[in-house]
Amino acid sequence: MTETATPLSRPSLGSAAVVLAGLTVAAVGLHFAASIVAPAFFALTLVVSARPLQRMLVRARVPKMLAAVLVLLGLYVLLTALVIITVTSLTQAAMELPRYTADLQLIYLDTLRWLEQFGVDDAALAQYAGSIDLNRVAELLGAVVEGTTAAGGQALIILVVMFFLAIDSTSVHARWRLLADSRPELANSLLAFFAGVRKYWVVCTVFGLVVAVLDVIALLIIGVPLAFVWGVLAFVTNYIPNVGFVIGLIPPALIALLEGGLTDMLWVVVAYTVLNFTIQTIIQPKVTGDAVGLSPTVSFLSLAFWTVVVGPLGAILAVPLTLAAKSTLVDAHPSARWINAFLVTDNEAKRAKRAQRHERLVAGRKKTPLR
Repeated sequence: MTETATPLSRPSLGSAAVVLAGLTVAAVGLHFAASIVAPAFFALTLVVSARPLQRMLVRARVPKMLAAVLVLLGLYVLLTALVIITVTSLTQAAMELPRYTADLQLIYLDTLRWLEQFGVDDAALAQYAGSIDLNRVAELLGAVVEGTTAAGGQALIILVVMFFLAIDSTSVHARWRLLADSRPELANSLLAFFAGVRKYWVVCTVFGLVVAVLDVIALLIIGVPLAFVWGVLAFVTNYIPNVGFVIGLIPPALIALLEGGLTDMLWVVVAYTVLNFTIQTIIQPKVTGDAVGLSPTVSFLSLAFWTVVVGPLGAILAVPLTLAAKSTLVDAHPSARWINAFLVTDNEAKRAKRAQRHERLVAGRKKTPLR
């Protein structure tokens, strides 16, 4: 008796509309629950990233609970240090910027006089010269600092969720085996998600440190004030895909213009372009893409999407959130894996193609009767 192959069912327009409607409802729900979902997911990615260190301690005969507590304390120290350094840097910038107000007004008026040579009517623009006040920028930075320190609710969620996840990680083996036996595709996709998130945080942190150090050295050579402050800004904005380079460039370029003139500003732009653009825009996306399997276009679109859905924290969690959605909605369902053609890099697509061939080969061997 021969088996007849049944043709694959193709999704209808109605089913596609239902899926899109469901995803839209889910996105709206995430938006309203963003104050809980975003910090909880951030805590999950941190604990997952530190999991290899916990396993290393357990293999070194450290008790499981003690290993979990040590890793948890290490994560707490790193987060606390990062928050303190960032808040201190922004506070220092907010205190220094107001003294450049007169210089900025002078540059503005010089620009208007230069435009007069080309017949530009500057009457309407000149009235704004007196309204230029970097105290407003300082107030904005102060608001950011206050918002950072006042986000105690989300910070508390991150710390508490990290604590319970660390405790649960000591007894996860039985539950993981249950998932692997019941839904092997989902288990494999989650393993890929954990590995991708871990590589993503490592790559971003390493490249962020490299970029920050190089930026500080360049700014010190040029003579730009607050060089270490802008180095911290470059490190933090490195976690924002694609546009972090621009965010980290504007403040030091403006200060260089006010302090040393147009030449210093151009040197800052050139230094950041050579260092940051080369490392963050060319090298890092390539390494990150190979690490997490997402194309640069998808990484950029995920930045805009997740920032709208879950707020400012979505800018930092854009790639991890996209990896989570990909693993649960695409990779865990063989019938939906064709969507990866629009999400992954060429190298990842080739790897997936080889894996599909291997799966077909193994399945064919299992169906072949023994003679």
